Amino acid sequence: MKRALVVIDVQNEYVTGAMPIVFPPLTDSLANIAAAMDAAAQEGVPVVVVQHAAPAGSPVFARGTHGFALHEVVASRPHDHLVEKTLPSSFAGTDLDAWLRREGVDTLTVVGYMTQTCDESTTREAVHLGYRVEMLSDATGTTDLSNRVGALPAAEIHRAVLVVMQSFFAYVAGTAEWIGAVRTKTPLGRPDFAAATDAGQKKSHG
Repeated sequence: MKRALVVIDVQNEYVTGAMPIVFPPLTDSLANIAAAMDAAAQEGVPVVVVQHAAPAGSPVFARGTHGFALHEVVASRPHDHLVEKTLPSSFAGTDLDAWLRREGVDTLTVVGYMTQTCDESTTREAVHLGYRVEMLSDATGTTDLSNRVGALPAAEIHRAVLVVMQSFFAYVAGTAEWIGAVRTKTPLGRPDFAAATDAGQKKSHG
């Protein structure tokens, strides 16, 4: 097993810009992202930093703006590869898959923003490409949403996505658990769709 830490869209837009992360608390997720990056550097786990870019004049993430820039937590730490993307998945239209394969990586650890968009899209595509995926619940995050279909608070979105990820796509862990696994060079578990479905049915029917 060879891991890579994939740090997705930890940019100023999500901190001081138009789309601030609200759950988990931003200070907590940023601290955990920093801890994960530091542990990866110490243990020789390659770090990939992903940066979302929109065209000049876009309301968010416009290339060259303060919102587009990487937040200091990430910008001040070393990384092994930088990926610039324009779509939710970190694989779409980028060299990420090719780079990971050259490095011999077979397991991705996903952190960053937002849980239900770029984190989830990257995780799903990684599974389709044959990677094993870990997602750190306290080093990811999202914001409240409201549109013509309805409204959802950030905490509910975050929890729902993590339940879905754990059911099939990724092993969901806390940062401390992951750091322990990295230091001992051991894998985390795997999602079990059949077990998750069975447990859900039993809970629903009492």
